[in-house]
Amino acid sequence: MISFLRPNDKFLRQLIAIIEENLSDEQFGVPELADRVSMSRSNLLRKVKKLTDVSVSVFIRKVRLHRAKEMLGNDTLTASEVGYRVGFSSTSYFTKCYREEFGYTPGEHKNQDSLISLSINKDASHKRQWSKWVAIATFVLVFVVIVSYLLRNENLSRQPLDKSIAVLPFKNDSNDSANVYIINGLMEAILNNLQKVKELKVTSRTTMERYRNIPKTIRELSDDLEVNYFVEGSGQKIGDEIVLTVQLIEAPTDKHLWSKSYRRKVGDIFQLQMDVAKNIAEEIEVVITPEEQKRIEKKPTKNLIAYDYYLQGLEFTHDETGKGLVKAIELYKKAIKEDSVFAQPYAYIAICYYYLDIYQIDKKYAEEINTYADKALLLDSDIAESYIAKALFYMHDAQYPLAIQYFEKALTYSNSGWIHNFLSDIYTSYIPNTQKYLMHALRGIKTSVASQDSITASYSYLHLSNALAQTGFIKESEKYVLKSLEYNSQNLYSQYLYVYIKLVKNFDLKEAKSELISILQNDTTRLDIIQEIAKVCYTMEDYTEAWEYYEKFTIAREKYQLDIYRGEDIKIGFVLDQLNRHKEALAYYENYKQSADKDESIYKELMYAAYNAVNGNINEGIVHLKTFSNKKGYLYWVVLFLDKDPILLKLSSHPDYKSTIQQISDNFWAEHRETAKMLREEGVI
Repeated sequence: MISFLRPNDKFLRQLIAIIEENLSDEQFGVPELADRVSMSRSNLLRKVKKLTDVSVSVFIRKVRLHRAKEMLGNDTLTASEVGYRVGFSSTSYFTKCYREEFGYTPGEHKNQDSLISLSINKDASHKRQWSKWVAIATFVLVFVVIVSYLLRNENLSRQPLDKSIAVLPFKNDSNDSANVYIINGLMEAILNNLQKVKELKVTSRTTMERYRNIPKTIRELSDDLEVNYFVEGSGQKIGDEIVLTVQLIEAPTDKHLWSKSYRRKVGDIFQLQMDVAKNIAEEIEVVITPEEQKRIEKKPTKNLIAYDYYLQGLEFTHDETGKGLVKAIELYKKAIKEDSVFAQPYAYIAICYYYLDIYQIDKKYAEEINTYADKALLLDSDIAESYIAKALFYMHDAQYPLAIQYFEKALTYSNSGWIHNFLSDIYTSYIPNTQKYLMHALRGIKTSVASQDSITASYSYLHLSNALAQTGFIKESEKYVLKSLEYNSQNLYSQYLYVYIKLVKNFDLKEAKSELISILQNDTTRLDIIQEIAKVCYTMEDYTEAWEYYEKFTIAREKYQLDIYRGEDIKIGFVLDQLNRHKEALAYYENYKQSADKDESIYKELMYAAYNAVNGNINEGIVHLKTFSNKKGYLYWVVLFLDKDPILLKLSSHPDYKSTIQQISDNFWAEHRETAKMLREEGVI
């Protein structure tokens, strides 16, 4: 179009003139254009984006295509010759781009010219025939224009490639395996820098263990991980130098966008990390704000010995074993000894202590977690690690609202899937909120699966599947629980979630019980599975078998002084009641009442309804059930089992029982429809 190639803006006219000078050079791209106008690629992107609302590479392609459209008016040139002259060595790619830009192919452009000339040089004696052909030609032209308009509008509505990156494990080119931590540290630092750019979706740590020994193409990996760009890298430390080669690949086209080798002194390691991150961001044309630039250029420490100890500590932290965590703490303390104002080691010591305590009944590191987290915040309150460390102290101390505050603050510095997974845990287990659970489960998947080992990725998909199931999206939930099991078939949480997903379809409790018992054989100490089996037996009103499993559960809970699954106490009491063990039942009822009194969740009223039901207070039970029916955000499992629960069925004699149960169901499905809108926008359904 003339207006596109001859804009009013002087700067755009300058760019178009430079592009046209290099029109036939396929290799002339963003770096070359930036050099010609003496601008950095990021500054050029900002200016072009502001003036045209497209990226620089798209702008260059548009210039080529609009010039091609003019050339196609020359009958002596074929479409392939025109494509070659404007920098497309591939005729098929030229045709594809041309159709996307104008709505029809270069060949169809010629046909349009033929249609226009149909009426020229006709004999006057054939006016009626001439009129007929003009009418036909006009109809065809109008049709072509309408189709072109619709296709073009469709093209304009298409979004550019999502700025999502996965980094394949950097390879150590050295025979010395002792230097692996340096290459892994470089990889993580580069990703952390990229993660500071809001427009990018960058993963926090890439191990990709699932694919390490599985030969897959980039396109196959892209399909598996739903990522558009991949970074590959390899390097080694030679004496006092680091040699690093990095390349960027556009997954949908399998096109190598950029590759560069770096050779730097060890003392320039921070500059190397910054340069690689900025080069990658520029290549996929992401705007880096001045504030983000400042964060990227910030050096964590001036002491390279301290940094070396820190990198070694990270390697042992990711080992995720007790011995690994203890060794990591030792190395972080050595880093602090070299540089007492280096914030990251303090944060990671707190994180390591949290994980050392996480599965212990007798927790002993609360003071250490709090002290090191506070020190990290004092030294640097502009890094995500400091806020994560403090959030983990509040997790350790069961102060979940405060943990949420610090995790959300951490997200302003790093959009890490790790943080989203912590928030998912809180919103499903400690402060139930189905909407927020689903939101963080989705974000956790989008930002981190490509960066995780197979076990962690399995849990990320488990979170998403569980969140979808809890909001009633069973079909979608099944898809993701199967992905979770693909990553780790031994994930017992995913195995028994899948049992419940299948239960929704046929409500075959006998089959569900059988499958849960089979899963339990993989680890007979799993109290969560034991109480699930007991719960299914309770729903089936098989109280003898229910007690068989509840008894195992209660013995272990008391033996190890575990404060878990207190919501089951009323079912345990009810089962004992049916077995004529009334005195024991009363103790469980009272424990349940105490839990209900302390409960601050939306389920408090439902708990009171159940408590009154077992005590025969039908009217009061219905009052609490009605109050619960006005709440929002309850789980699908509650709705699914509500009218089948033996305790709540004691309220069914009340005339308002059915309408109240229906109201709860209606409220849930109304929220489900609202959630569906969000999921469509996210492309989940």
